[in-house]
Amino acid sequence: MSVAVKSRPPMGDSPARARAKERIWRLSALAFGHPSVEFFDAVASGQFHEAFSGAWGDATGAPWPRMPVSPDFANFEAGYISAFLHGQGGKPVAALLAGDHEDILAGLTRPAFMLNVAAFYKHFGLKPATGDEGKTDEPDHLASMLEMMAVLCHFEATALAQGKDASGYRRAQRDFLCRYLGPTLEAVAGLLRRHPVTLLDPTISQLVQDLSAWAEIQINELEVRVGPFNDPDAPKTSSVSAEPAAQNLWG
Repeated sequence: MSVAVKSRPPMGDSPARARAKERIWRLSALAFGHPSVEFFDAVASGQFHEAFSGAWGDATGAPWPRMPVSPDFANFEAGYISAFLHGQGGKPVAALLAGDHEDILAGLTRPAFMLNVAAFYKHFGLKPATGDEGKTDEPDHLASMLEMMAVLCHFEATALAQGKDASGYRRAQRDFLCRYLGPTLEAVAGLLRRHPVTLLDPTISQLVQDLSAWAEIQINELEVRVGPFNDPDAPKTSSVSAEPAAQNLWG
């Protein structure tokens, strides 16, 4: 069962709440990267829950539930692999790459979609990190996108703390959530609800459901603050040429 989430409008303009959002996204990015013994130990010891629940409470006003833990790292890793990499028949139950979901591609080719995702990273001077195997992480991997949101919230918190306009960073959050991260969380959460993976660690299973619901709340909150999202990939009804996706839209 998913824990209830709610926004806290009175704190919406505080640097503290932006930092809490940053911690939520950053800790979630750790959770959806390929499992490591260190991360499993943090989950098993309660260290991850303590950090995440603290940030969750600061952002939503409610604690985050502590879930049972996989019996050992081997089961923890096997559950991740079954759900997200090589499930029954060699296919993931819920792929963590946004571009693997046809609904998210929205008619774009995979290369065009990837260029649009990469434009966000490039605009803010970021690039996907190099993973454990020495390969660059895919920019549309859920962990990479969660880290991107953490960075945007960090920029928002810094601007607010300095008394500067944070609307550009909020527009970037809105756009990235609406077009990429939100749909990916929704797709992964929906697939896991329809096809539960019993071996998947309960913390990871709970996390994806609650993040999907919270992303929708974040979108609504951001649209109130900086206006509605206009999808640059949507079919155009005007004869005027579309603006390129990489154009500076965020100030």
